[in-house]
Amino acid sequence: MRKVIAITTAALALAACSPTGGGSSATDRSYDVAKIEKVDELAALVPAKIREKGKLVVGSAIDYAPAEFRAADLQTAIGYDIDLAKAIGRVLDLQVEISPAEFASLLPGIGTRYDVGISSFSITPERIASYNMISYVQVGSSFAVKKGNPSGFSSDDVCGKAIAVQNGTWQHEDLDKRSQECTSQGKPAIEVLVYSSQSDATTNVVGGKAAAFYADSTVADYAATLTNGQLETAGGVLDSAPQGIVVAQDDAELTAALQRATQHLMTTGVWREIMTSWGTEAAILNTAELNPQG
Repeated sequence: MRKVIAITTAALALAACSPTGGGSSATDRSYDVAKIEKVDELAALVPAKIREKGKLVVGSAIDYAPAEFRAADLQTAIGYDIDLAKAIGRVLDLQVEISPAEFASLLPGIGTRYDVGISSFSITPERIASYNMISYVQVGSSFAVKKGNPSGFSSDDVCGKAIAVQNGTWQHEDLDKRSQECTSQGKPAIEVLVYSSQSDATTNVVGGKAAAFYADSTVADYAATLTNGQLETAGGVLDSAPQGIVVAQDDAELTAALQRATQHLMTTGVWREIMTSWGTEAAILNTAELNPQG
């Protein structure tokens, strides 16, 4: 998700929000939630413990553009997941506090450190066995390689390849499974290069350490755009699945409030406007379903 190659991580982070060839920046794509009005009927559903503190604490790994990442100041969280959180806050009359953390540490903190998690969480049977999840987008997975694919990477033959991935993501789990399949067939294991942030995974593909990175399709497409053509996707979109807002399983009241608020944003067209502003409208869902199966 970086526009130009730079030496330092800070420079790379700045490049993610630097002007593109069209003259716009990633920050400019943020949706103005100030025009979203409170819905009294839905605000009344907010549990007393949340209403008393007046804010919703949202755990998010802000290094996964365009869903959640840092603006040019390296502090402000932006992205369509962040816009969704803020829009829900407007509907429910709550301040929204984005609490950044590494992705792998988010789920254990739901219900304690965080009221909710909004951070590109794929909805899986394993996760809904332990948490409530409210669907809002349908996203696949994609590989991204250096422009021109100099290593000859093929998504149909990943055995023995060095592939970068963010720790704790669905793609991380999938690569581990694929690697086991490789070795069971007598082929070399995948060299899974695990990073705490997606930006590190992207940087190591641009730098040539990894043949590809594996991430959400929206992330891979966005990375190709913001690296000014230094990356391209390879192999199309795989394994499309819904992603969801994560709530503690025993918090039925907050789950209901968030589900209703998300559905309101979908029904009124606000969610489509948010996603369109980020160029990711193809991933929109129109129903905020609780714990969808299959």
